[in-house]
Amino acid sequence: MVNSLLLLKGLLIGLSIAMPVGPIGLLCIKRALTRGMAAGLATGLGAATADGLYGAVAGFGLAAVSSLLVAQQAPLRLVGGLVLIWLGAASFRERPAAEATAEDRRRSLLADYTTTVLLTLTNPATIISFAAVFASVGLSETAASYGAAASFVAAVFLGSALWWIVLSAGVSLARRRLRPGMVRWINRGSGLVLIGFGVSAWASLLL
Repeated sequence: MVNSLLLLKGLLIGLSIAMPVGPIGLLCIKRALTRGMAAGLATGLGAATADGLYGAVAGFGLAAVSSLLVAQQAPLRLVGGLVLIWLGAASFRERPAAEATAEDRRRSLLADYTTTVLLTLTNPATIISFAAVFASVGLSETAASYGAAASFVAAVFLGSALWWIVLSAGVSLARRRLRPGMVRWINRGSGLVLIGFGVSAWASLLL
């Protein structure tokens, strides 16, 4: 039987991982404001999926995979910076949601999800954080406890997803008050910030 306290810890950890505002949080807020709750939620679930994958690597003791990813932090940060700059530039050209067709919206949601998975996966240092978390709750040795590790990873994912649902729903409520001109400036402002995050990621490789 999986300890209910362990599941609660997983939910709380998932919430704490998702809550800090960074590039992903900005993307979620910007997309929920300009295109609605579905776009914000697709973004958040992409981040939760990537966190779940890294949590599984740490939780199931895949040391070889973990070491390989951590060793490749520099090229992954380079890719992550490029993705951020590309997303920032695309934000300047984004059309108002009202002008998009139903097919455009479906493709956009898939793109929101996949780009966020990719962006979150370019931070392999997350594995180190998860390894520390698993050790702190007594799951650093998972060979005899795969069930507990799987349940804990699922709880972390659900905690993260819960935050993105709440954030997307809350932000989308403010969307009703936005005028078309405001949406344009939100796209441009968030684009500049995302480009800044991307340049910062590249600059960190030189320090």
